[in-house]
Amino acid sequence: MNVGFVGLGKLGLPYALVVERAGHTVRAVDPSATIAQILKSRKNSFDEPGVDTALETSAITLTNFSDLVRESEIIFVAVQTPHQIQFEGISPMPEERSDFDYTFLVSAIESLAKEVSHHKSHCFIVITSTVLPGTTGKFVEPIIEKLGLSNVVKLIYSPSFIAMGSAMDDFIRPEFQLIGTNDKNDISQLTKFYATIHERPQFVTTIENAELIKVLYNTFIGMKIVFANTCMEICHKIPNTDVDQITKALSLATDRIVSSRYLQGGMGDGGGCHPRDNIAMSWLARELGLSRDIFSDVMRTREAQTRWLVSLIKKELALNHLP
Repeated sequence: MNVGFVGLGKLGLPYALVVERAGHTVRAVDPSATIAQILKSRKNSFDEPGVDTALETSAITLTNFSDLVRESEIIFVAVQTPHQIQFEGISPMPEERSDFDYTFLVSAIESLAKEVSHHKSHCFIVITSTVLPGTTGKFVEPIIEKLGLSNVVKLIYSPSFIAMGSAMDDFIRPEFQLIGTNDKNDISQLTKFYATIHERPQFVTTIENAELIKVLYNTFIGMKIVFANTCMEICHKIPNTDVDQITKALSLATDRIVSSRYLQGGMGDGGGCHPRDNIAMSWLARELGLSRDIFSDVMRTREAQTRWLVSLIKKELALNHLP
């Protein structure tokens, strides 16, 4: 299959090399002189295991948007969606907040759409960049619609779940392949393509769901690490406790903790254990002088969510004129 890439950065290059290794012909657009030098010298400028080895025999070529659209059956858009430096998490979080910067993404889609309108050929565009939910509908789809290409361009949001330092392996062996589409037409071309890369499950949903799944996946990991580090801080302050033993034991709980159980939206947890244990641990957190009482945060959030659900129920009752 002829596969195109827009962007050969830290995400795009490892992915493109994996795609090429699976037997596909890869062409790419990337204005960076650094990328051109990497492909020419066959030596990567950033440390990513497997990339240099794959570059030794790579036949990936750089081209322009016109040729990319004309010659590619699927085009992956893997451009950056950066944050300003104060929002990167490398310094204390400021009071203000900001969305990602979608300038590069919008520019890439505009360039692709322009060429599609010239060639009038069907185009499979797959966005892999990290975005917040609603971004594709707000910034990308209007570009396609404005040029009257809604029946020509098949737009997919399909991000990958990778970590720097294991990117190529993560592309080859993902936990699952996420595919977001609001087009009810056949997407078998894409699902068959993914089957040439790996045999892992493919989860197809709406674009908005896929956008949200991607960022919640990442933030769930952050929350998990914070919890583990809370365990570490507690163990540091209580004699004869060992965080590695604690987390090793918890990881054995594959029925309730490391599983899909309790991972559904609904009412907050009740019963005689979870809330009282969180409150007791909140007391212990204060006794030990922990840097942050996340147990209190959990309970306050639980209470706020309960109030929100009650307000929804009251609103529904009023709309239906029920007592």
